[in-house]
Amino acid sequence: MKKRQEVYDLYWYFACERQSIFWKKLNGEKPPWTNDEILQEYKFCNSYRVNDRVSQYLLRNVIYNGKKYSNDDIIFRIILFKLFNKESTWELLLNNFGDVTLKTFSMKKYSEVLENAISNGVKIYNDAYISCANKAFGYDRKHDNHLALLNKMFIEDKMQYKILKCKTMKEAFDIIKGYPLIGNFMAYQLVTDINYSDVVNWREDEFTVAGPGSLRGIKKCFIDKGKMTNEDIIKYMYENQDKEFKRLNLDFKRIGNRPLQLIDCQNIFCELDKYLRQKMPNLKSNRTKIKKKYKPKESKIQYVYPPKWNIKL
Repeated sequence: MKKRQEVYDLYWYFACERQSIFWKKLNGEKPPWTNDEILQEYKFCNSYRVNDRVSQYLLRNVIYNGKKYSNDDIIFRIILFKLFNKESTWELLLNNFGDVTLKTFSMKKYSEVLENAISNGVKIYNDAYISCANKAFGYDRKHDNHLALLNKMFIEDKMQYKILKCKTMKEAFDIIKGYPLIGNFMAYQLVTDINYSDVVNWREDEFTVAGPGSLRGIKKCFIDKGKMTNEDIIKYMYENQDKEFKRLNLDFKRIGNRPLQLIDCQNIFCELDKYLRQKMPNLKSNRTKIKKKYKPKESKIQYVYPPKWNIKL
């Protein structure tokens, strides 16, 4: 393994500085929360995936909203929400069906509501990451194929019972990625989100998948991986985080006593790739610009975490 040392060190700097911004915003400090002009100008995900706005919405509104749901419904709600990954789409379905459960699910009726929204110029998908859109189930519309996927998973195959029996995240990943429209990266995101709930309790440190953005970041960070896989590299970052923060004299403040997990280290590579497009544009990849500028949101997030993590801010 041969590191590009300057970029490798920037990985840890970015993780720490982005986390520092999180704490300053949470504590009500006024902007700018950093002297880093790139972090001031552009939008970047949090160092901890769970602190991102969509993950927080999922926790607060989909998983832990104060109502009692069956384990089947919890898994169904999580996967439906994440296929669209958009708060307003979830609320649209709630407004039309009272609640989102297997009992209220109807391919035809859900499709009518979503089609009506599209015809009125409403975006029903989050563009943060693009979910697969081929006609796997024979429908012209992307959302109809996704509704057919949900029907296949939960009504025909009763996939939820298989997921509930899984002892590891990897087992569940293998089940989910076996379905059409679900690639490796999406399957990893889904099992991570299912693991936020209390219907399963898989270890987070035994399995990871490098997504497309992460691969770009790893390539910029390492001149030669040697015999290590991309997943090995992510595990290396996870295992060495405390040592590297100390080496670089970076004061990384955790949430609770929770270190960065594999999913977080994977995500930080993706964000590093974005950051380097401005910081070190000579390091080429198939992406050259950062798409989104930072715009402060009016609504404040009341942060919640899975109870099993025992985190209090």
